[in-house]
Amino acid sequence: MADEEKQPTRLQVATMRPEDSGRGLARLPRRLMSALELAEGDVIEVTGKRATPARAVGPYPEDEGLDIIRLDGLQRANAEIGSGDFVQIRKTESKAAQRVVFAPAQKNLRLHGSAQALKRSFGLKPLTAGDVVATTGQQQVQRGDIPPELRQMLYAPAYALQEIRLTVVSTVPKGIVHIDANTEVELLPEFTEASEARRADVTYDDLGGIGATVDQIREMVELPLRYPEIFERLGVDPPKGVLLYGPPGTGKTRLARAVANESDATFFHIAGPEIMGSAYGESERRLREVFEEAAKASPAIIFIDEIDSIAPKRGQVQGETEKRLVAQLLTLLDGLEPRQNLIVIAATNRPEAIDEALRRPGRFDREIVIGVPDERGRREILAIHTRGMPLDGGVNLPELARRTYGFVGADLAALTREAAIEAVRRIMPKINLEEGTIPPEVLENLSVQGRDFEEALKRVQPSAMREVMVQAPTIGWDDIGGVDESRERLREGVELPLKNPEAFKRMGIRPAKGFLLYGPPGPGKTLLAKATAREAEANFIATKSSDLLSKWYGESEQQIARLFARARQVAPTVIFIDELDSLVPARGGGLGEPQVTERVVNTILAEMDGLEELGSVVVIGATNRPNLIDPALLRPGRFDELIYVAVPDKDGRRHILSIHTAKMPLADDVDLESLAARTERFTGADLEDLVRRAGLFALRNSLDASTVTAADFEKALEETRASVTPEMEKDYEKIQQSLKQDAMSSGAGGIGFIAPGMLTPRGPKG
Repeated sequence: MADEEKQPTRLQVATMRPEDSGRGLARLPRRLMSALELAEGDVIEVTGKRATPARAVGPYPEDEGLDIIRLDGLQRANAEIGSGDFVQIRKTESKAAQRVVFAPAQKNLRLHGSAQALKRSFGLKPLTAGDVVATTGQQQVQRGDIPPELRQMLYAPAYALQEIRLTVVSTVPKGIVHIDANTEVELLPEFTEASEARRADVTYDDLGGIGATVDQIREMVELPLRYPEIFERLGVDPPKGVLLYGPPGTGKTRLARAVANESDATFFHIAGPEIMGSAYGESERRLREVFEEAAKASPAIIFIDEIDSIAPKRGQVQGETEKRLVAQLLTLLDGLEPRQNLIVIAATNRPEAIDEALRRPGRFDREIVIGVPDERGRREILAIHTRGMPLDGGVNLPELARRTYGFVGADLAALTREAAIEAVRRIMPKINLEEGTIPPEVLENLSVQGRDFEEALKRVQPSAMREVMVQAPTIGWDDIGGVDESRERLREGVELPLKNPEAFKRMGIRPAKGFLLYGPPGPGKTLLAKATAREAEANFIATKSSDLLSKWYGESEQQIARLFARARQVAPTVIFIDELDSLVPARGGGLGEPQVTERVVNTILAEMDGLEELGSVVVIGATNRPNLIDPALLRPGRFDELIYVAVPDKDGRRHILSIHTAKMPLADDVDLESLAARTERFTGADLEDLVRRAGLFALRNSLDASTVTAADFEKALEETRASVTPEMEKDYEKIQQSLKQDAMSSGAGGIGFIAPGMLTPRGPKG
C-alpha cells in the first residue's frame, strides 16, 4: 500500500452528471479502485495544480472499462484543472476536524445560519482549506449505484432553499478533514477572499440541456486557449470568434462564463449599450481599450453580450456612430494576432440583425445555435436548480420535465424560485415579524413540496411564447364527445409523431404536417384542436385571421413568418388557425391591390413545405367553408389530412349531454338517453345550449332550486333547434366526396366546381 501512495495513478478528467454535482464524489474505474484497495466512500486525494479531496465511488454504467475520473465543476476548480486534463489519484485518510471556518464564496452575499445546519449539510464530507464547497439538497433520485449508507451521508438535508457556495477558510488540524459531532463550525457572514482558490462561480456543471453545444464550444475556445501548440504543429490559425445565438434564456451568457472559468482564462464582459459614448470617437476608443487589456491579460475571452445592439446592419441604421462602431469591431477582429491567445465570443437572439461582414470565417469562425431544451435537457436543468433545495418526497422532477415543454433554462429557474416562494408563504404564519428572526425548528422542517411546483406552473409560462399568445389547453379527450372517428385520426396524426418520432424514422415515413378540420358549425372543431395539443404535450398557439392580416403592405406576410419561426423555436407546437377560409381564400378572385390574401396564401404555402423544415410543428386549420380555401393548400405535404367533423350520432349526443351535465344537479326524472334520441342533428354547441337553457328555466322557477327537472329540459327543447339542416348535411356529403376525388387526383382544382352559395344555412321550415 505504501508503494501505491508513492506512485499515484494518473487519470484523465471528465465531467459529472448534474445530480451528483456538489456532493464531493469522484467516479473511478473499478480496476483502479481494486488496485488502490478502495471501498465505496473511501477518501482519495486528487492532485492537479492543487490537491483536493473526494470520496471514491464506482463509475457510471456507460463508463465501465474507461480509464477516466469524473469530477464536478467545483472539484475541477479546487484542483485547478479542466475537463480533459490529467490528475494524480492516491488513497488517503481524513481526520476529524476540531474546528472548521466557512465563508460565502460569492461577493455581495451575507449569510446568517446555524452551525448545526452546516454540520448536517457537510457531515463526513472531506474538506481542505481553500476549497469551495456547495450546500446540496435531498434529491428525490434513486441512485442504485451508491450504497445506502453512503447515500444517506452524501444526500443530506439542505442548508437553504437554494444552492449556496462556501469557501473553507481554515481547518484545525490542517490537511484533509471531515466534520463530525464534536466539530466546532463557524460561518463568517461576508465574502472572504481565498487567494489560493480558483474562481468557480459558473462551471460546466451549472449548464443543463446543452451538452452538444458545450462540446462544440470547448473545441472552438478551450482547445486553442489551453493547447495553442496543437494549432502551431498543424500549421493553421486557431479560431478567433464564436457567435452564440438562440432564444432568450437558453444559457448563452452562462455558457461563455463557464468556458472562461474552465479554461482558466481572463474574462472580459462587454454589455452592448454600455460602451456607447456621447463624444465623437468615444465608443470606438472604449472598444479598443477592452481589446488592448485582453491582449495583455491573455489567455483571455472577450464576451460581447447582445452584439446586435452595437453591430447592426450598416445599411439599415441612420446613425454614424453605429456604422463607425461596426467598422471598428471588424478592424479589431481582423487585427487579432493568430497566436495571441485571445478569443471573442458574442451572443444574440437576433442573428439576422447583425452586420453580415461580421459573419464570415476569420471573424466569427463558427455560429452555434443554443435552442430550447428537450425533455432530457429540462430534466438536467431542473436537477441543477433544485440541487440546493430540500425537496419533499412528492416532487417528481422527471414528470415536471415532461410537462414543461417550451421552457428554456431561465423559465425553469423562475419555476423553481416560484416553488420556493410558495414554500416560504406556507411558513409565514409561523413567523413573528416583530422578533426579526425565524425559529430554528421552522427552518428545520422547511421543504419544497409537489403542490408548490403545481402552483408555480400556473404562474410561469414559456418566455419564448409570450409574444404569440400561447395557451395552455385544459381540454382533454374525455371532455369531447360525438367525434370519435375524428379524434382517432388526430391522435394518430399528431400525438403519435410528436411523442414517438423514432417510430416514423424507423419506418422511413414523414409525419403529417397539417390537418384541416371541416364540417358544419358547432360539432367541436376548436375543442378537438385544443385537446390534441394537450394530449400530445405540445405548446398551443391559437390564431385567427384578424391577428395576422394588416393594412400595411408586407406586414401580414411578416406576421405569418414570425408565427412559424416562433413555433419552430418552442417545438413541439400545434398552430391552430380558426376560420381558415378567411385567411387563405382561393387565389384569382381578389379585386384590386394589394390583394393581401393572395400574398398570405403564398407565404403559408412556403412556410408549410418551403426550404425550412417545420420540424415538430403541426398546423391544424378549421373551417365550415372548405370550398373557399385555395386548392393548393389541400394537397398532401401541406394539409395532409382532411378530417370531416360530422354531426354526432345518438351515442355521441348521449356522451356530450353527460359531459355538460356532469356538474349539474339533475332530478331523478331526467333521462339523458331519451334526450339524445330526440335531439336529431343537434351539434355539440346545440346540446350545450340545451343544457344551459334547462338550467335557466330551473332558476326562473325558483332561485333556490336545487335540481334541474325533466320539465325544464322539455321547455328548453321547445326553444332550441338543430343548427344543421338535412340540406346542409347533403351539401357537406357532396363536399366530402369531391375532396376525396381531389386527393386521389394529381390536380389541385377538383373542388372548384362547388358553388360558394351551396353552404348557405337554411332554417327549418315552419
